Amino acid sequence: MMVLDQPAAWRQYLDGALAMVHDSSALEVRGTLTRLTGLVLEASGLRLPVGSQCLVTMPAQEPVLAEVVGFSQDRAFLMPAGDVHGLSSGASVAQAAAYVPMPRLGEAPRDRSELHAGLLRLPLGDGLLGRVVDAHGAPMDRKGPLTGVVSRVLDRKPVNAMDRAPIREVLDTGVRAINALLTVGRGQRIGLFSGSGVGKSVLLGMMARYTGADVIVVGLIGERGREVKEFIEDILGEEGRARSVVVAAPADAPPMLRMQGAAYATAVAESFRDKGQHVLLLMDSLTRYAMAQREIALAIGEPPATKGYPPSCFAKLPQLVERSGNGLHGVGSITAFYTVLSEGDDQQDPIADAARAILDGHIVLSRSLAESGHYPAIDVAQSASRVMHNVVPTQHFELARRFRAIGSRYEKGRDLVQIGAYASGSDPGLDQAIRLHGSMEAFLQQDMYASASLRDSVSGMSAALDESEQAS
Repeated sequence: MMVLDQPAAWRQYLDGALAMVHDSSALEVRGTLTRLTGLVLEASGLRLPVGSQCLVTMPAQEPVLAEVVGFSQDRAFLMPAGDVHGLSSGASVAQAAAYVPMPRLGEAPRDRSELHAGLLRLPLGDGLLGRVVDAHGAPMDRKGPLTGVVSRVLDRKPVNAMDRAPIREVLDTGVRAINALLTVGRGQRIGLFSGSGVGKSVLLGMMARYTGADVIVVGLIGERGREVKEFIEDILGEEGRARSVVVAAPADAPPMLRMQGAAYATAVAESFRDKGQHVLLLMDSLTRYAMAQREIALAIGEPPATKGYPPSCFAKLPQLVERSGNGLHGVGSITAFYTVLSEGDDQQDPIADAARAILDGHIVLSRSLAESGHYPAIDVAQSASRVMHNVVPTQHFELARRFRAIGSRYEKGRDLVQIGAYASGSDPGLDQAIRLHGSMEAFLQQDMYASASLRDSVSGMSAALDESEQAS
């Protein structure tokens, strides 16, 4: 009788039950640890898809969380997310099943993406604002448990390219050199290329404080643990922290956690973008993410290809980067800055070269400028924004082009001028560059606690190129 009176409700209930049966295992999936080599655990009798979360347990010992990263016949390769000290052959390896209740009568079935037991779920939501969490979503700031969050599957698909709105709106970063000469568009993805110790963290902090964004998500991936607290307290500051979420996976974290931290920071940014908010994603660094993938790939037997990096490293980079950008039909956006470490300041490093190809622009920091006290040490000649011509007026673009041309002309004749071999008047273009060099250098420098709006940046660039003022 109930079936006749409530056919739609019963059909909805049965659909949910069938989905649960389809996506669940009849028996607990359990295997045995047979080998531990370097970073990799091998288990037999464990038939689970790649990406599944497992618990490795020993009597009278805390279980170790691990993720399935590969398999060979009946052997599964797992990468631990914790300390493997104390594990021995014969340890029990079981799927870390997630309990998903059956839908009640009249309740809509759950989203099928939430029905896969064993997949990683991490907290997302407004409750993360102002908090510092690790790669597992656990608070690191000793401010108590998270509230106002929901657990969601970490792995998410990128937005269809045809559903994204083109980049047409300027984003004010508060940094004069970037606003004027490397103008950023809302939804753009830019790489910050530099060697170690040339001021990239300070530049990221300036953008975090002064960029016009609703939410800031900071991913500190593979950096020194000391820098985490310093970045939050000294560089980000209380004002920036209030609208920020910091995900930290320091250098001493296992490679799986470093990769997970980058994916988690991106997922947090996506969750705010899906609500229609404009997000600034700062990830430091993309190179450490690639290095973590290299450690995992080499450990499970993938052959090295380019300078020790396996092919999977170059496949993982675009999968991560393509998740940022403008949202569906222009609702919400993620403007992302990824730092890229150049080994020995070599801009042709394989990761730097691959990142340059998949990003929408690159900002290069020069060690020689930093050593001369020029901050931020942005090398304008080697930097480029691929969307600048789409977001700024023609007058602004022409001013920036002229600024670059004059700066390039001075660099070409710098050696002659410094050794006194140049005779004034022999090259009008170089004479002009010499006259304007001082004002142009002053324009490009900025104190880390000073902000420069887009309008002030453009007017300052125009004043730096005004020869009548220089002559007076």
